[in-house]
Amino acid sequence: MRRDQLKHAIGTACQITGQPEVIVVGSHAILGTYPEYELPSLATSSLEIDILPITDDNDETMRLADLIVGVAGEFSQFEQTHGFSIDGVDLTTSALPEGWRTRLVKVQNENTAAPAGHPQYIGWCLDKEDLCIAKLCAFREKDRNFVDALITDGLVDPALIASRLQTVPERYHSSIDRATAWLAFRTQPDT
Repeated sequence: MRRDQLKHAIGTACQITGQPEVIVVGSHAILGTYPEYELPSLATSSLEIDILPITDDNDETMRLADLIVGVAGEFSQFEQTHGFSIDGVDLTTSALPEGWRTRLVKVQNENTAAPAGHPQYIGWCLDKEDLCIAKLCAFREKDRNFVDALITDGLVDPALIASRLQTVPERYHSSIDRATAWLAFRTQPDT
């Protein structure tokens, strides 16, 4: 996956939902911080982009997420044409730390600027460490491999991830404990 494809997905999701902005919560949110050529291949290998519509009501968010999936999800004409799909998600999809919304990284496509020069579509990507937290709380093998690759390449701060993990909502307690233990083991110095 490339940043230009991410921008295309953002624009498509905005058009589908009729909203000027969306949030990218899946692995491709890393493209908000780094271009694909600076990332390990594990960080850009997924062919699905997770998009969270921005609303004040999670029922409306779920409705718009379903709309995205129906138009551009897996097996859609969009996927057949572009080689990747867009998965609409809601607020229950990711375990995120306190303050995550204040750290979002702005991505916009200059080609979608309105005549007045204001961007028409904006994607807000999870901060790189917040993304790693969401991945570690999900704790699937592919998620651990993603975080491990970013740590190995020195692209994320394990200490910051560990610190922010402690601010994930209590309902994710078991996920926090498992992620914290994995991170501690992964980053312990060789003896």
